Amino acid sequence: MSFLYKSAFALAEDIRAGRCSACEVLEFFVDRVERLNAPLNAVVALDLERARARAAKADQDVARGEYWGALHGVPMTIKDAFCTSGLTTTGGIPELEGSVPKQNALAVQRLLDAGAIIFGKTNVPFMSADLQSYNDIYGCTNNPWNIGRTCGGSSGGAAASVAAGLTPLELGSDIGGSIRIPAHFNGIYGHKPSHGIVPQRGHLPPGPHTVSEADLSVVGPLGHCVADIDKALDLLAGPLPEHGAAWKLSLPKAAFSEVSELRVAVWADDEFCRVDREIAASIEQMAACLEKLGAQVDYDARPDIDPSANHRNYLQLLSAVMGSGMPAKVLEEAQKLVAAADPADHSDVIEQARGIALTHRDWLRANERRLRYQATWRSFFSQYDVLLCPVTHVTAFPHDHEGSMMARTLTVNGEQRPYIEALRWPGLSLNSLLPATAVPIAQSSEGLPIGMQIVGPYLGDKTTLAVAALVEEHHRSFIAPPETSAE
Repeated sequence: MSFLYKSAFALAEDIRAGRCSACEVLEFFVDRVERLNAPLNAVVALDLERARARAAKADQDVARGEYWGALHGVPMTIKDAFCTSGLTTTGGIPELEGSVPKQNALAVQRLLDAGAIIFGKTNVPFMSADLQSYNDIYGCTNNPWNIGRTCGGSSGGAAASVAAGLTPLELGSDIGGSIRIPAHFNGIYGHKPSHGIVPQRGHLPPGPHTVSEADLSVVGPLGHCVADIDKALDLLAGPLPEHGAAWKLSLPKAAFSEVSELRVAVWADDEFCRVDREIAASIEQMAACLEKLGAQVDYDARPDIDPSANHRNYLQLLSAVMGSGMPAKVLEEAQKLVAAADPADHSDVIEQARGIALTHRDWLRANERRLRYQATWRSFFSQYDVLLCPVTHVTAFPHDHEGSMMARTLTVNGEQRPYIEALRWPGLSLNSLLPATAVPIAQSSEGLPIGMQIVGPYLGDKTTLAVAALVEEHHRSFIAPPETSAE
């Protein structure tokens, strides 16, 4: 029986039915890590002794007719931004090298409660704060399609591990595209849930002892098939423990049952952030496929927002979250930069400084602007079920760790553009807390994956996932990187 690129939930069914054992499945993936991980550096820590003991217990319980849940006996790795009890968690922060949490992040615990076996951790950038996954503890993670290219960040090690068949399922987080960009760069599926439906507690940053839920940030699954990320979301979503006595989460069903009922808006390119021509063309081809299936497709539909103003609002709110954990010296420097800036200067570096320096009064005003954008999106999604748009404006780019992110550039259609512009398309929907599913749709002329995000209304997660399933079935499903496709 082949375990490679098989659905994680199908593996659990095979284990429960006795067609294979949890120990066999675990050793299969451990062997792949041992053989294939070195040039990728995606899996950066292992916990094999405890994983093997848990796999043996899973098999023993199957023999007794006892089942733990929908992931019974399935091995998986976890992004090294989530606390894992008894297994090192660093967040790429040198001061935390060798740190071992005493408790699991809530999302990790929900996967364990469903029967998963955590056997390793995957790489992240320092504090999960870059579009590339590298840090001073574990070094750089490479893209399995081309090791000279980035795997993305911050869930880069997670996405590379799924794409390379080192794990059947992963857990990511996203405050600036950190699930969707790695999914796009590695040719897999990733779901950024509606904000607030999956607990963040135990994510680093902010840290294991923080009990508040951060603005903008979400936790969601990555996998190599839509069914897995859909079912994983069902396991992950739900209230915080202290809220569970009063309310339960019940996401609405998909907004359509027949393709002819599906209303699709397409936003493949825009002056506010020009997109690589191959990416834009691939999105329009994908939309044409849905149209041919019978969907109602509008290539000119746009929400009534100024995307540049929305982006400025997003950058301020994002920087307010990120800046809350920065040293006082950074706050002082941001305040000086803002005081000296022209009020008409809306460059990304100035907007980020404004976010770091926000007073609570000014944050409330920025949040009011964000709430108005949310209302505009609600109006838009009363006419359309989903919006198809780029994950970001480039495919996986060559490694570049020089200088600050603000000083780097990316090449878009032959032109050098600021590195930080890669946040513009992810932030378009993120600012209004909307769900978005990243799906592979094509391959570039350089042989790199091209992805697309399917954005839906707040709490419309099941609709974006249903459209993702249509894309998977009728246009393009997961394709493994050539160097990792053999067992």
